[in-house]
Amino acid sequence: MRRRRKHEQKAEINVVPWIDVCLVLLIVFMVTAPLLMQGVEVQLPQASTEPMENLDEPLIVSVKQDKTYYLNLGANQEAPVPLADIAEQERKVLSNKPKTPVLVWGDARVEYGAVVEVMGALQGVGVDNVGLVTEPPSGPAKK
Repeated sequence: MRRRRKHEQKAEINVVPWIDVCLVLLIVFMVTAPLLMQGVEVQLPQASTEPMENLDEPLIVSVKQDKTYYLNLGANQEAPVPLADIAEQERKVLSNKPKTPVLVWGDARVEYGAVVEVMGALQGVGVDNVGLVTEPPSGPAKK
């Protein structure tokens, strides 16, 4: 008499390929994330602050040392924009998306008055919350 072997099929999901795909995607996103942040080159001041978390892409107003203003909207983002035009464009964007965060990249060497002018113009068009971008200090944080 012949014995019959029963081959039971196992219903298992092989997760190793999924882990490989996730690791590759993680590496791709880690490499491309710094490249997505575009803007005018300014030397940011250093401060120990908590990072701002928001899901919308922010509007960024940059202030260079020579008091020229730049906005991260439009085709030519590296061209200086008059402050009145920045305020008008911010008003248009905020009328469509009122929850859009607004960030100011002020050069560490710019006069305080130039940053205050930007913040005043933004407040004049209805921006309630303006974030100031800083870099973390290079040494240990003091509290």
